Amino acid sequence: MKIVVIGGTGLIGSKVVAKLTAHGHEALAASPNSGVNTLTGEGVDAALAGADVVVDVSNSPSFEEKAVMDFFVTSTNTLLTAERKAGIRHHVALSVVGTERMTDSGYMRAKVAQEQLIRESGIPFSLVHATQFFEFVKSIADAGTDGDIVRLAPVSIKPIAAEDVATAVARTAAHDPLDGVLEVSGPEEFLLTELIERGLAERGDERRVVADHDARYFGAHLTDRELLPGPDAEVFPTTFEQWLDAQAAVTH
Repeated sequence: MKIVVIGGTGLIGSKVVAKLTAHGHEALAASPNSGVNTLTGEGVDAALAGADVVVDVSNSPSFEEKAVMDFFVTSTNTLLTAERKAGIRHHVALSVVGTERMTDSGYMRAKVAQEQLIRESGIPFSLVHATQFFEFVKSIADAGTDGDIVRLAPVSIKPIAAEDVATAVARTAAHDPLDGVLEVSGPEEFLLTELIERGLAERGDERRVVADHDARYFGAHLTDRELLPGPDAEVFPTTFEQWLDAQAAVTH
């Protein structure tokens, strides 16, 4: 199949392209750098010509409330319009476990809006909802940092390796549309505070993690279970320890 990956040069997209190519598909990495811009529409029709599937793993460059909503609504509408013209048979989008439970976050509201457009488009679709990536430990810490203190809500989380997310997205793209949601997570449940503390320690980062029930998570107030997938989620095997070891091997 010809599969166009929007955001195909990013963390997840580049891995999705590699996996699809390895399985014999024609995978096209589409991004503003390759002349495909879903905000302006530039190059979108040409990229989708002759394609069977579109995978959208793009992300907003800004998490500011209006900017992120504009990004996901505009880019998704651009894509869906082009997909109807091109006769695309399957739209796959990557989203976040718990979006609908965290609507006090501008980012999550934008993802909910994106998903609604996809559901109402009439194009067969699959939504892959992933838990937080191991790769974002530092950015989560940075968002909660005040001086040398990192304030985070002590809530449960089942993080996942980006490599495993890419496997889930690529596999979904190569199969029939779900017309629904696939949730994916890693194998271990942590407290968010524990995960970030361990991740920072591995980096030699001396910031101190403090449990704060009022701390926001990308703008959302968390109580306990918002970041966890449901019982039917597909659990991928990579542990945090295995991921840390792999990172260490790359850097040494």
